[in-house]
Amino acid sequence: MSKTAQNTDSLPSHLFRQAVEQAAQAISITDARANILYANSAFARITGYGQDEIVGHNESILSYRVTPKLVYETLWAQIQRQRPWNGLLVNKRKDGSRYLADVTITPVVSEEGETAFYLGMQRDVTEVHRLERQVQNQKTLIESVVDAAQVAIVLLDENERVLLDNHEYKKLIGDLGKEPAVRLLAALREQLGDVWQEACDKHRNLPAREVSIVAPNRPVRWFSCSVSWFEEHDVGADAFYEPMRRHYLLLTIQDIGELKRQQEAIRINGLRALLAEQERVQGLRETLAGAVYRLEEPFNVLSAVAGLLERRLSTQGADGVPVQALEEALRNSREALDTLRACIPEHADEAVQTIDLNETLADVLKLATPQLLGAGIVVEWLPSDKPATVSGHAAQLANLFKQIIDNAVEAVNERRGGKRELRVTCRVHPDHVEACVEDSGPGIAAELRYKVFQPFFTTKGAAKNHLGLGLAMAQEAATRHGGSIDIDPDYRIGCRMRVQLPMTNGGSHD
Repeated sequence: MSKTAQNTDSLPSHLFRQAVEQAAQAISITDARANILYANSAFARITGYGQDEIVGHNESILSYRVTPKLVYETLWAQIQRQRPWNGLLVNKRKDGSRYLADVTITPVVSEEGETAFYLGMQRDVTEVHRLERQVQNQKTLIESVVDAAQVAIVLLDENERVLLDNHEYKKLIGDLGKEPAVRLLAALREQLGDVWQEACDKHRNLPAREVSIVAPNRPVRWFSCSVSWFEEHDVGADAFYEPMRRHYLLLTIQDIGELKRQQEAIRINGLRALLAEQERVQGLRETLAGAVYRLEEPFNVLSAVAGLLERRLSTQGADGVPVQALEEALRNSREALDTLRACIPEHADEAVQTIDLNETLADVLKLATPQLLGAGIVVEWLPSDKPATVSGHAAQLANLFKQIIDNAVEAVNERRGGKRELRVTCRVHPDHVEACVEDSGPGIAAELRYKVFQPFFTTKGAAKNHLGLGLAMAQEAATRHGGSIDIDPDYRIGCRMRVQLPMTNGGSHD
């Protein structure tokens, strides 16, 4: 006989009954037909039936109709094969109230191999089920709300592995490829640097940040991303006495592409209006200055004539009335010229700032897009591979390149047939930045390469309403920024305008 069997035999026989009677779990013993022969105190507490009320009754007295028939069929099929069965049953107490019972039924087999009794153990798990269902309902509700959100939401662990996402995020996967969250987090990490690392180390939330993603052969996509951290207590057994926490990152992604497009459209329209006003004022300035210049020439001649006439009359002793009348006319003319000079608008007081010519040229090309599309001109834009920074007036520089590009478009339109191309490049040199605008137009004759920069000089003719101020204004802007503008004499397949401006902090910007 084994030691275990010897220890069992040495225990008092009444100990087993006392242990069952005092057990916290409801225990009942039935015959082979499920008629109750014994029930302990815990059974009475759960069901409401006392020992004298339940003994002799079938276990079915506890059954309630909502338990599917298939469950009972499975139960009997299992225990009749002398195998234990465990499952959940909806039972009814003596007072009619229902409870959810976690039931285990074990066949007790005689020495002959026949099922003599059934040992039933059950516990009331109604509250546990309620809590589980409540958690499940909350989880379902949260998932429904998250899926209905108009922004992409994704949950990641500390290793940036995606654990949970919503429908909007799945749409991003279709647009941007596998795991756009990882790409966005990488962009945030690069953009924020030490701020990002500190936020991760301290699990600090980050407010919305604008992030762009550039995909090959696709327009730039803009997103507003916010990061939230939260922690979860480990539910494993190891963490019961020594709590362990896991941290998760919640990334909220909102597509702001349309908003950025609207902002860009507003900005470009504002720039268009500013340049149009600046061009109008500059044109008025040049026109009035030209008018004053033209009027001063005959005025100087008349002054000389008046002086000569006065000397002759004085030597001849003749009446000085004609001279006085002429001097009166000259005085009135001088006042009119002074008034005209006073009407010439002053240069706008625009702040000097650091400007990246790559951005300026890109903006001017956006302004010219409708014009270029309407003319069917193919544009090649080649920005420098590093910032082309100069110091100056943003609007004046934008207007400088606008005049050159407008002039190039008109030159291409003059040519019949052939290529219709415009090439804009920006290059950074050690001490200056060079921007070139090349067109496939008829080019400019060698004898006109300097004249085209003179005010009021035009090859278009008065019938086309050209004042000939465009390139003159461009040259003035270049000069004001300490730079230069010229026509490349070696360019033979059209015209190449070159603008050279000193690097940041160089040149004059009076």
